Order: sequence, then C-alpha cells, then structure tokens
Amino acid sequence: MKRSLISRLWPNLTALVLFIGFVFPVYWMFATAFKPTGDIVSESPVWFPTDVTFEHFETAVDVDHFWAYVTNSLTVTILAVVFSLIIALAGSFALARMRFKGRRGFIIVFMLAQMAPWEVMIIAMYMIVRDASMLNSLVPLTLFYTMMILPFTILTLRGFVAAVPKELEESAMVDGCTRRQAFRRVILPLLAPGLMSTSLFGFITAWNEFALVLVLNKDAEAQTLPLWLSRFQSQFGDDWGATMAASSLVSVPILILFVFLQRKAVSGLTAGAVKG
Repeated sequence: MKRSLISRLWPNLTALVLFIGFVFPVYWMFATAFKPTGDIVSESPVWFPTDVTFEHFETAVDVDHFWAYVTNSLTVTILAVVFSLIIALAGSFALARMRFKGRRGFIIVFMLAQMAPWEVMIIAMYMIVRDASMLNSLVPLTLFYTMMILPFTILTLRGFVAAVPKELEESAMVDGCTRRQAFRRVILPLLAPGLMSTSLFGFITAWNEFALVLVLNKDAEAQTLPLWLSRFQSQFGDDWGATMAASSLVSVPILILFVFLQRKAVSGLTAGAVKG
C-alpha cells in the first residue's frame, strides 16, 4: 500500500515542480511591474508587492509611438491568422478528402516547410521587398507571417478533417446539400477545436516575431511590439519596473486569447451535431 501511494505521489510532485518552474517567471514579471522602485532594487527579494503602483505602466505607455506599435502588431497578427485559416481550410480539406496525383509529395513539402527555419530566407525576403519598394510597410509582414503560419495550420487541420467520418458529409449530401454546403454546415463546426488551436499558434507566432520586422521595417511607426520591447533597456537604462510593465503589456493579449480559445474549444466539440 505504501508503494502504491508513492507511485501515485511522485508524478503529482513532478508535475507540481514543473508547474512552479513555468509559472514563477510569469508571476515575477507581473509582480515586478506593480512593485515600487524601492522594492525592485531591494537587496532582499520582495516576493509579494506591498504597495501596488501603476507608475511603471504609465511610463511604458508614454513611450513615443507606443500606440502605433500596438496597432501594427494587432493588424499584422490578426490578418495573418485570418488569411492562413481561410487558405488552410480549403487546403486541409483537399489533402484529407481528395485523392490526386502527387498528394503524398505535396504533404512532404509542407512538412519540410514546417521543419525548415524560415530565417534562412530572410535575405531573399528583404531583397524582394526592397525591389518592390515596400520597405517600412505592413503588407509584406502580413504576407510573410501568413506563409510562416500556413504549413502548420494546414497539417493540423488536415488531421481534424480526416478524423470527421465521411458518413456525416455523405448524409448531408443525401439530404440535399452540395459539397460546399456539407462542408460549411457539418464539417466546419466539428473543426472548432482545430481552428482554435491553430489560431492560437498562429497568433503567438506572428505576435512574437522579431527578426523579420527588424530587417524590413526601420521606421519606428511601422514596427511592432517585440521590437519596441527589445529597446526598452536602452531607453530606460536600469528601470526594471518599466521593462517588466512593458513585458506584461505584451503578454496580456496572448493570455486573454488563450483563456478565451480554451473555453471555446471545449464547446466546439459538440457544435456540429447532425441528423443520424
């Protein structure tokens, strides 16, 4: 009995240690953002904020072009996610349901595109954008982010489409639906968990991307939040409170999106019920 108790206890303890290891840096970032400067630079660590202050957030928001950074990040990220989902829905359905010559090779190409680091193409990307006179523009960023997200999105959604029984689609077509209507009314609701997970991955990828915007957009008004965040230390010197406040502001949209999509993904599992 003692051995059985130990065998059940150690996985839980391991999970608890890992949880603390992952969560503590996030907690420390948010806690530091709300601490007074005296608590931040104190020789002994202050684990919990005693006097909550919003001064560091005010300092971060008052930086030049802050709202331009926010607008640019939201614009390119949302557009890239939407474009990738629209294209991936058609591509994943074709790969999962249709049989055509070269299908396996097509899938292998997508896998290779997902595994290859896109940074190897950054010089070619710069030359293309430069020759098109589109430097310091959000359009190339949106297109390149869509390309970065697309392989993973197609491969993931392909698995969800393949998991949906063909009989559901065929039943809808027997009832009078066209293939397009069957996809929209039967398959699409059942893909909700896949759409949520791929949207979250795409949002995080585009939201946190740094190298491409650094190369293509030198104008501060055409840059995004990761690049703005990387310059905080040089702007504020040793102002760790402002740095942590800025990091918190960048992280909040991802945390909100994760909570929202996690809830919606569960409800999407039963959203596509059809007649038997």
